[in-house]
Order: sequence, then C-alpha cells, then structure tokens
Amino acid sequence: MAQKAFYSFYFKQDSHRVSQVKQMGVIEGQPILSSNEWEEVEKGGDKAIEDWIVKEMKGKSCVVVLIGSSTAGRRWVNYEITKAWNDEKGVVGVYIHNLKNLAGLQSSKGDNPFTGITIKGSGKKLSSIVKAYDPPYTISTNVYDHIKTNLESWVKEAIKIRKDFTG
Repeated sequence: MAQKAFYSFYFKQDSHRVSQVKQMGVIEGQPILSSNEWEEVEKGGDKAIEDWIVKEMKGKSCVVVLIGSSTAGRRWVNYEITKAWNDEKGVVGVYIHNLKNLAGLQSSKGDNPFTGITIKGSGKKLSSIVKAYDPPYTISTNVYDHIKTNLESWVKEAIKIRKDFTG
C-alpha cells in the first residue's frame, strides 16, 4: 500500500459502506472511528473536530471523498475537501450509494460534493477539476470489485491532477 489517504464521508449514513472500502486494503487510511469514539471527538466541539481532522490528514497524500446520498454540502466534508485542496493534496470522489449497508440496503445517489466548492483565487468550481467516480454497476458486489480494482489508480491520478493544477 504505497498511497496513504484520508477518507471523508458522512459518518451517520455511510460508516458501514466506508468500512467496506477501507477493508479492501488498497489504500492506507485513517482508522474509522466507532460511533462512541466519534461522539467523544464531537463532544470537544469544533476545535476538537478540526484538530482530529488535521492530525488524521497529516502524512496523507490524498483525500478520498466517499459519496453517499447525503454527503454533499455537509459542513465537515466541505472542510476536509477545502483543507486538502489548500494543503495541495489530491482530492477524488467515489460514489458508494450502491454498496449495501449493515441492513443490506443501498441508497440513492447523492450530489457531487465538489460542485459547491469554489477554488480560492481562481473562481473555478472544484468539480471542474476533481473527478468523482460512479461505479457503473447496481449490484453491490460488482460495485465493491470495481472500487477495489480502481481505487489506487484514482488516487494516483488525483495526486497528479492536484500537482499539475496551477490555478
């Protein structure tokens, strides 16, 4: 696992789907906190959440936004995307709505979270530069296999895109 990434996602809805992606073992990411662990971080307020994000992003070359039905527009997801971009890390999105959750359910496809973010100084929407991959399958096992097969190359490409961006 050469690449290290920070996974950005909406915890409440997608933690099980995110665990599936992390367990693929393709990219090394931060530990996925349990509900209780995340609640402890949240109890510390905004500063504690920011400190946790900064700590977990350290040493990572890319942020992988795992996009569920309600990921776009979430405050901390936007913060993580913006921080990663400003820190010159690669940023890539992967739609995970067709992976099944613990109840065996899929969800609806969410909006692209990069559409709502404008790059400081250039006025460009991040969605015009950053890619968001939507696996072309509806069967959960096929979606899983597609992500597992491609995630490493998507991360490498995201790092190159960010490196090449001059704004």
